[in-house]
Amino acid sequence: MSNKYFGTDGFRGEVNVNLTAEHAYKIGRFLGWYFKSPICKTEKTNQKTKVVIGKDTRRSSYMLEYALCSGIIASGGDAYILHVTTTPSVSYVTRTEGFDCGVMITASHNPFYDNGIKIINRYGEKIDDKITDLIEKYIDGELDFLGGGHTDLPFALREEIGAVVDYVSGRNRYIGYLISLASHSYKNLKIGLDCANGASWSIARSVFDALGAKTFVVGDKPNGTNINDDCGSTHIENLCQLVRQNHLDVGFAFDGDSDRCIAVDEKGNVVDGDKMMYVLAKRLKGRDMLNDNTVVATIMSNNGFVNSLKQEDINCVLTTVGDRFVYECMQQNDYDLGGEQSGHIIIKKYATTGDGLLTAIMITEELCDKKATLSKLCEGVFLYPQFTKNVHVNDKEKATTDKLVQKSLKEIEQKIDGKGRVLLRKSGTEPVVRIMVECENENLCREYAEYIANVISKVTS
Repeated sequence: MSNKYFGTDGFRGEVNVNLTAEHAYKIGRFLGWYFKSPICKTEKTNQKTKVVIGKDTRRSSYMLEYALCSGIIASGGDAYILHVTTTPSVSYVTRTEGFDCGVMITASHNPFYDNGIKIINRYGEKIDDKITDLIEKYIDGELDFLGGGHTDLPFALREEIGAVVDYVSGRNRYIGYLISLASHSYKNLKIGLDCANGASWSIARSVFDALGAKTFVVGDKPNGTNINDDCGSTHIENLCQLVRQNHLDVGFAFDGDSDRCIAVDEKGNVVDGDKMMYVLAKRLKGRDMLNDNTVVATIMSNNGFVNSLKQEDINCVLTTVGDRFVYECMQQNDYDLGGEQSGHIIIKKYATTGDGLLTAIMITEELCDKKATLSKLCEGVFLYPQFTKNVHVNDKEKATTDKLVQKSLKEIEQKIDGKGRVLLRKSGTEPVVRIMVECENENLCREYAEYIANVISKVTS
């Protein structure tokens, strides 16, 4: 796959710098045309291409939504608008209501001035790389896939021009689906929610209120520029404080598009994706719902998490970083649970993508079933101290392959002496390399990561 525009999580960039309304329009033009074109190999069930669209709360999401819709309509497709909603809801609606594809306009946990376009196939999964490759060719004016003599995709004319359909009812059905998954009333629970001023702000409270919980909500006042700003799953300290001050039973923080969730226990301590996967793995195993007694995680997951699963006779398969790689492994091997330390957790029985709200519901269900606190449920997992540092660079390739950088990694590995590990990887969505150090001492983790970061800064400056 070409990586000029699309990365591991869609087309992402700074708005009006490397992601523009023209990009969105062309993506819409392609999608509106493709699913009724001769080169589309999927079964054609709709007379017109049907695309369902959601967006997060960024100011630029409206601009990109309108441009995307214009492109779809110009090619003869119909655009169904969910308005502000979560990525998992777009996935759910796409796969359950007969759409050719879905689109989510979001940059997830990135700052407000970034945005992105995630494309979802008819099964609620990330779109095939072959299709994004064709989209990139179209954006760059390379139309060889149409045959000779074409300068653009054909425009729809007269009654063939598409339409925009208000489809907020689809979002409401997703909310109903989440509520239906709970088997308990939460009327005796006090639950904190941090919606990151993002896509879950109008959904999370509705779900937990409907289930009877007494909810305490922060990060629910989006203004277009405050998404992920000192709130949500990337700034968990706010939720920790909310839980402690109000003596809550549990708290859940989501990211900008709500495909991630980080929990906080009743003591105000952070429960990350590894710990939640541990709790959910034991839950599924106890219900005979964990195929091959195996969980899929990534190389960023803590070794302590992997070892703790072994104590429960649960295997752990590690993949490259990225939820798409986790899901691919789950699909190929028919595994039921997978996810990332960042809180992107996939429970295949219920969803084809990570869903922060679904994760929160399943954790709450386990609290009710076991009549236990979250700290009690997590007692069996021991995590090694770990520190992650992001370094902004202009050249990610040089930052990871330079000889001095590689030498610094080997130095730290020798100091750790097998009692931990060091990882250096390129972000798939930002001009960032991530350093992760894991060892027996928290202060040393930070010291070693800072040392490597300084070397990277010197060689890339």
